Amino acid sequence: MLLKLAALGALGYAGYRYYQKNQTDRNGVAFADGEPEGAFRNAGSAATATKGDAMSDTDEALDETFPASDATAKY
Repeated sequence: MLLKLAALGALGYAGYRYYQKNQTDRNGVAFADGEPEGAFRNAGSAATATKGDAMSDTDEALDETFPASDATAKY
């Protein structure tokens, strides 16, 4: 009984890890190939996965300021 429970737990854990690895990004940020792992990508349209995407000068300037443009949360 204990061995079956351990096997079921291991299978559940492996399934969860597989799900997390293949989960799509919910906030719409598309990373280009070669971008670093994590929640942030490099600035500019070259760092997005959308091929041929052109940002306006304003969009690119705003993209380059993130997260420095975000105020600290000291309310």
